[in-house]
Amino acid sequence: MELPVQKNQEYEINIEDLGNNGEGIGRIDGYTVFVEGALPGERVRVLIVKTKKHYGYGKLREILMPSPDRVAPACPVAARCGGCQLQHLSYEAQLRFKTKKVRDHLERIGGFSGVEVLPALGMEDPWRYRNKAQFPVGGKTGEPEIGFYAKRSHRIIDTPVCMLQNEVNDRIVKIVRTFLAEFELPLYDETIHRGLVRHILTRIGRHTGEIMVCLVVNGKKLPHSDVLVERLRSVEGMTSIVLNVNTAQNNVILGSEIHVLWGKEYITDTIGTVEFEISPLSFYQVNPVQTRVLYQTALDFADLDGSETVLDLYCGIGTISLFFARKAKKVFGVEIVPQAIADAKRNAAQNNIENAFFQAGAAEEVIPRLYQTEGIQADVVVVDPPRKGCDQRLLETILEIGPKKLVYVSCDSATLARDLAYLCPKGYRIEKVQVVDQFPWTVHVESVALLSRE
Repeated sequence: MELPVQKNQEYEINIEDLGNNGEGIGRIDGYTVFVEGALPGERVRVLIVKTKKHYGYGKLREILMPSPDRVAPACPVAARCGGCQLQHLSYEAQLRFKTKKVRDHLERIGGFSGVEVLPALGMEDPWRYRNKAQFPVGGKTGEPEIGFYAKRSHRIIDTPVCMLQNEVNDRIVKIVRTFLAEFELPLYDETIHRGLVRHILTRIGRHTGEIMVCLVVNGKKLPHSDVLVERLRSVEGMTSIVLNVNTAQNNVILGSEIHVLWGKEYITDTIGTVEFEISPLSFYQVNPVQTRVLYQTALDFADLDGSETVLDLYCGIGTISLFFARKAKKVFGVEIVPQAIADAKRNAAQNNIENAFFQAGAAEEVIPRLYQTEGIQADVVVVDPPRKGCDQRLLETILEIGPKKLVYVSCDSATLARDLAYLCPKGYRIEKVQVVDQFPWTVHVESVALLSRE
């Protein structure tokens, strides 16, 4: 079949929509073309760089008629860096895009129609919101490159300033950059798995002001670490400086071995009235402002009266569990990472919460076992799975337990739609879905779905 376009040829095209990854979508004689950097409502000239049977990819050459939603990116490397995909789109338009993305997934993947999808809850100030940063380190010895990976690659875009990270990160990166260059420490090259310094990880307590700096190294020690510690201690709020050992030949950022260079092994922060201890290995939502919005939405959807038993699956360090425990009779949290469960128990004790209980293990294994051996029951089940969604065995067990309400917190609306399509024909209905913008200027979106038993 002859295609209506040819590779390496330029065409003018009208952009009609945005794809899941933020790319513009247009058509030439019915043939779909994806154009990175283009926006709906624009007429653009593109160079066709790749063709497949039913769709192709075009490189944006010129914007002939711009969208009224187009804005100038605040970051000079936004077009090259893989961290942001939507800095050229106004924030109001981003919220509309994310609401539509969730609705489209529910309709196209889940097969639902008429679901109440509430408009995305955005931020008053959508900049500098992240409380965690992971900077890959590379480059030549004495000339470190620190930043983020380019789109679709592991090539580091040197980034002295990031508009999504807390401002103090700019100073921390500058201190570490100067230290690495001054002492000419070997920098990690993942292609040959050699070099010492792999990543810089930072965590910042938005409400406490406490700061953690973690150097990830391909070895057991960091030469001249006393000098780095002294320099980092000059940063107001510095609470924890640690070394993470990762000698594995893979792309996983953190290893399991941690050495405290100075201060504590953790920092603290709060969500609402609950205080949490956060270690380098802890999962903790990166946008604390929107995390409270997200969890409050989940709590409002559950509509607890104090008599309920709640199951919190994929509970992490107990953030949702402890948030719910103030309103529930009992909360049981399950998480596969033992360290996270240890953190959850410690956080419960620290906050004097005695009605939250935690167990380590895969939720899809622990819950079926507890249901079969102990007849565990729940009035409300909360799930907050990773991007891959819930394991089918877990969904089957939820159906057997038959909670009155299921609150599904999702970071991927595609797997949310898939899982709801499995649950709803078996006795549940979707009451409503609230979209929450947890990650401004990116294509990622969180949502909370409320299901009730029919």
